[in-house]
Amino acid sequence: MGQIPAFLLDQSGHSAPAAPSGSGDDALLDAYSRAVVGAAERIGPTVAHLEIELPKRSRTAERRGSGSGFVFTPDGLIVTNSHVVHGARAVRASFADGSGYDADVIGDDPDTDIAVIRIGASGLPAAALGSSRDLRVGQLAIAIGNPYGFQHTVTAGVVSALGRSLRAYSGRLIDDVIQTDAALNPGNSGGPLVDSHGAVIGVNTAIIPMAQGICFATAIDTAKWVVTQLLLHGKVRRGYLGFAGANVPLARRTVRYHELLVERGVRVESLEAGGPAEDAGLESGDVIVAFGGHPVAGIDDLHRLLTGERIGQPTTISALRRSRLLEVAITAAERAPLP
Repeated sequence: MGQIPAFLLDQSGHSAPAAPSGSGDDALLDAYSRAVVGAAERIGPTVAHLEIELPKRSRTAERRGSGSGFVFTPDGLIVTNSHVVHGARAVRASFADGSGYDADVIGDDPDTDIAVIRIGASGLPAAALGSSRDLRVGQLAIAIGNPYGFQHTVTAGVVSALGRSLRAYSGRLIDDVIQTDAALNPGNSGGPLVDSHGAVIGVNTAIIPMAQGICFATAIDTAKWVVTQLLLHGKVRRGYLGFAGANVPLARRTVRYHELLVERGVRVESLEAGGPAEDAGLESGDVIVAFGGHPVAGIDDLHRLLTGERIGQPTTISALRRSRLLEVAITAAERAPLP
């Protein structure tokens, strides 16, 4: 057996770890570590641990939940997930410095899983909001939150994929979702996903149970738009047509005969009495293939097109009724928020 080199022995003759070159803490950190540490130090003071009191389901059972959020203005506005605070009776936000505040829900949007709450404080450290437009697969992604109540936990990974779609608990698709392998667990919901500079690139929103390294965040560009709507209106205005539908394939000869741009459509299953679809003359069994000149291959396409700008504005629907292609004028109404 060869001898251990002298520089690997301490004064007692025992083996010792090799000392890094240089001096001070910086010498102990490589570039990756410095990026994670720096980002965590910048964003950490803005991250809130949210404790939620939910409505009771019985006379004795008390229901509580928890999640995360982050301050984005010095006067106490916090972004979190809709599913964290929706329907809450009371919300309490606490920070790494030990401070805590009661919070009020300004508004929430279940369709993108984004919510805004406010605490009564000023001069707070605020997170820098980045952009999700120029993200690249493989770049560093850092998450901070409160999984299982372990406050201000930092995990790091990469942006695994971009442009994902994720089904919100409201039933609609959230578009432009970021997939990351930065470890998330229950309690991380609503916390920030940040880049190597500590700028927020997403709002952590979901995991796939039993999967490893597959986590999702609502892109910050989507969150910015939703937050603006919530601050202006307390909600995000979206239209609805008043019918239940199902995605169905179209016969090839029908597609060719009518020169349709889609091979699937949305079949009207039932109509809401007095709703926009019934008022427009749609019938059960009609198959919608276009809305406002845009092809419709499924219910998700309709959801994307039913923006607030459509409310109260007559729009043309193209629908198949047996072998005929009809053009029907319809006026979308405003959808009521979820209870």
